[in-house]
Amino acid sequence: MRYFLLIASALLALGATMTFESTEANAAVCADGVVRAGCAGPRGAVVVRKPAVVCKTVWVNGVKARRCT
Repeated sequence: MRYFLLIASALLALGATMTFESTEANAAVCADGVVRAGCAGPRGAVVVRKPAVVCKTVWVNGVKARRCT
């Protein structure tokens, strides 16, 4: 009878702990790769391609300079 009461109290404590301490996961993880960047969260994932680098040659005070964006 004592073992039955021990097991019953352990199960009751575990059930109460799971009921009161359960929380919703709201984590989001983002990574920046060489080709793409992406984020994954609780509602799905998003992958974004990086734009191509565009360089222009401009004249600044009589000097030729290369500007990349």
